[in-house]
Amino acid sequence: MSKLTDVPKRILIGQALRSDKLGETLLPKRIALPVFASDPLSSVAYAPGEVLLVLSIAGVTAYHFSPWIVLAVVVLMFTVVASYRQNVRAYPSGGGDYEVATTNLGPRAGLTVASALLVDYVLTVAVSIASGVENLGSAVPLVVEHKVIFAVVIIGLLTVMNLRGMRESGKLFAIPTYVFVGGVFLMLVWGAIRGLALGDTMRAPTAALHIKAENSGLAGFALVFLLLRAFSSGCAALTGVEAISNGVPAFRKPKSKNAATTLALMGGLAVTMFVGIIALALATKVRMTESPSANLLRNGVPVGDGFVQDPVISQVAAAVFGQGTFLFVVLSAATALVLFLAANTAYNGFPLLGSILAQDRYLPRQLHTRGDRLAFSNGIVLLAGAAALLIVIYGADSTRLIQLYIVGVFVSFTLSQTGMVRHWNRHLLTERNVAKRRHMMRSRAINAFGAFFTGLVLVIVLATKFTHGAWVAVLGMVIFYATMTAIRGHYDRVAAEIAVSEDQSDDSDRPSRVHSIVLVSKLHKPTIRALAYAKLMRSDTLEALSISVDPAETKILRDEWERRAISVPLKILDSPYREITRPVIEYVRGLRSENPRDAVSIYIPEYVVGRWYEHLLHNQSALRLKGRLLFTPGVMVTSVPYQLESSELARKRLKRQSEWAAPGAVRRGPVDSKPKNPTGKR
Repeated sequence: MSKLTDVPKRILIGQALRSDKLGETLLPKRIALPVFASDPLSSVAYAPGEVLLVLSIAGVTAYHFSPWIVLAVVVLMFTVVASYRQNVRAYPSGGGDYEVATTNLGPRAGLTVASALLVDYVLTVAVSIASGVENLGSAVPLVVEHKVIFAVVIIGLLTVMNLRGMRESGKLFAIPTYVFVGGVFLMLVWGAIRGLALGDTMRAPTAALHIKAENSGLAGFALVFLLLRAFSSGCAALTGVEAISNGVPAFRKPKSKNAATTLALMGGLAVTMFVGIIALALATKVRMTESPSANLLRNGVPVGDGFVQDPVISQVAAAVFGQGTFLFVVLSAATALVLFLAANTAYNGFPLLGSILAQDRYLPRQLHTRGDRLAFSNGIVLLAGAAALLIVIYGADSTRLIQLYIVGVFVSFTLSQTGMVRHWNRHLLTERNVAKRRHMMRSRAINAFGAFFTGLVLVIVLATKFTHGAWVAVLGMVIFYATMTAIRGHYDRVAAEIAVSEDQSDDSDRPSRVHSIVLVSKLHKPTIRALAYAKLMRSDTLEALSISVDPAETKILRDEWERRAISVPLKILDSPYREITRPVIEYVRGLRSENPRDAVSIYIPEYVVGRWYEHLLHNQSALRLKGRLLFTPGVMVTSVPYQLESSELARKRLKRQSEWAAPGAVRRGPVDSKPKNPTGKR
């Protein structure tokens, strides 16, 4: 069975890597940028459209508020980037917001941040994949007709690529990310040249349409609420910024410096693209509405259900490059692909955070284990499963999924920056160097402004999006928080239960006597081996135990036992209802009740087979017995293996496979993060 599953596993994710190869999987900045920043970079493909969609509720006249909304988003982006540059320098271990909040605000705040980030990572995958499928569907109608299936398949492909390892997946993702960024900047430059230098008139495909306002003449509080909702939708451009602070250990040395530089590059690129696309959208008269079939009018008549509303970036590209031109097709393809790959930010952030939480006993410890390719495989698979479930539930509809988005990320932003303020306050109490104090005070001011601004945005997001679906994200955070609290409570209880007290010696739990029992069904080689091994243990009493379900077979066993003059006494228990497990359990419990301080050692002969179907034919009774006996105090169960010929053939096959690792092999212990060549290029 292992061979059958190992072959496709090696084909999909490659050969297993030694732990000392971890240094070779660390990322230079040029690869780290697309790996960790693909989400905020790609969000410019849908964040501008979200702003215009909300403003269209008040009609096209509300579009003139968009520059102010863009300005607020830009200020927020620079604030968050500047704040997180302080984070990665102060906390380079990879704990990110979780570590900052836990260290400075306490475990509950840290767990709140962790819950928010886990929810946001799952939503990042779901939203990015759904948006990419919809962009691809505008060119390939078949994708739209089966978008849930296509979305789930793409999640599967991304999962396989990430299971191959971070560096390898980063190389695959770098090309489309850089093509997308280059294509957007070319569009912005060429659009500026055409509009400002050449005086060309550029028109988007929807420029001739008119928007029917759902609520015209908004003023006062209603208008303010609409603008705040548009601002909160535009804040989708900030999702994924925190992933770099969680991924500092994946950078090459100097880790903190490289992470801070990548943050600055990401912020500059994302802001420039976001501002440029909005500016060109206004210049080319892009028209967007939440219900295009009813609210987009052509000659005063709704365009109808057959109308396909393309994303803002596609409409701007059509106006600048021309519909169907080579550059238009390249940018459209790169946009769809980079939206798929934007999920990679979550694929790198979720498993790493899950590993840290598992190390702190808030999640199952299996999430702390690195897989064959030195990636946190269990976390990757868990993320893929959760995102696929959301895709199915919401029908891969990005508009519905986006309503759940960004709540978690702003919870983590706010608590993280508040924690950083406390961090600097604590250090300022002991620091006496004037230059260092000045630097700390400047950093504290940046983080304090970041905490205030992101906290304000969090309130706005909750107020404007809660009834539109954000409550689901809040519920998800509560479920994660409760689950992780319960897991930590379980681990703490188990640790307290098995802890050795100071006055407890190694002889304190020593039994008075040991009764050994060899379970026997027939007299054959496995039984003889089990008897020989049990004799070697030199227990106080030793007997063979057989359950009689067939009198004829029992008589044969008794006669053969006497004929061979086996020195171990044979005890036979009748089972009128043909049960095997219950009589053994009752007999063992009887021994324990007579002498509670005695231990009972059970030896079970078992076949070792080499073919998967042979597992179904042997050892089933032994498995059931062991499962029941494990719950009986004072009982030790020992399996005495007897290797059949097929097991030897399997062992030889496996030996020929170089560096073979069984699927799901358990790994323990830290992985040395020191690369073989510490002077390698960065």
